[in-house]
Amino acid sequence: MTNYLQNLKTPSQYSPRQLRGGDCNVAFLPHRECVCYDRCPRCSVEFELDVDFDQVNPTRADDEVLAPLTVTSRDLKSNNEGVEPAHFLNQDEQDESQDEGIAIVKMGPGQRLKLKAIARMGVSKEHAKWCPVAVATYRFWPVIVINEEQCSTLTMEQKMEIVDCCSDRILEIDEVTGSLQAVENAHEMATFTEDLKYTQNSMKKNPEDDDFVTVTQSTDKFLFSVESTGAMDADEIVLSALRVLKERLNYLAQEVDNLKDL
Repeated sequence: MTNYLQNLKTPSQYSPRQLRGGDCNVAFLPHRECVCYDRCPRCSVEFELDVDFDQVNPTRADDEVLAPLTVTSRDLKSNNEGVEPAHFLNQDEQDESQDEGIAIVKMGPGQRLKLKAIARMGVSKEHAKWCPVAVATYRFWPVIVINEEQCSTLTMEQKMEIVDCCSDRILEIDEVTGSLQAVENAHEMATFTEDLKYTQNSMKKNPEDDDFVTVTQSTDKFLFSVESTGAMDADEIVLSALRVLKERLNYLAQEVDNLKDL
């Protein structure tokens, strides 16, 4: 469940079986699609927080009693056992943090914080606070083809020049055979190959000769990177998006069939 507690800006996550976030399309409805008047368990989750400094301070360690009390997302109590605040992005962030969760406020003697917050399910098209994605990028998968016959006409110095002209370092020379070859992770590194084109054009005996190395974009494969905000795992975000897309395409296909029957 990708939501933000209003005013607190604390992301919440849905996961009925584990601590990491999951897809909640089946468990909840977007609040604008729900038939309730204001809110109900079908479209929202209620969180309560009640922290009193004077009550908590006696239970703290001796070296902490004089320090302010940090109220965190761990203090939020959910009325749905399947939904909780997304305290950390990953395990590494949790291990490095000095707090137990996302810091909300610091309190001193005589202070108390009591509130009730509502997390609603929504879509990022309506507001960015419902978006579980921090960054999403894609680029084409490079197809690297080395023309062995053409490369056999090159000297070792020319081969080194071709290797060095690629700023992404996607090519190397085999130490045994002395032939050009793509590096192991070339598909992850190849972004700019224009210099390669200009360099090998200057080495051709005839302009119409085949290229020594060609780098083209695959027509059926691409690299897609998704960075999560922590409310859901990145792989679950992609799978959830594909499920929603499939449902909408099926709905569209059904509506088209209904029009044909008219």
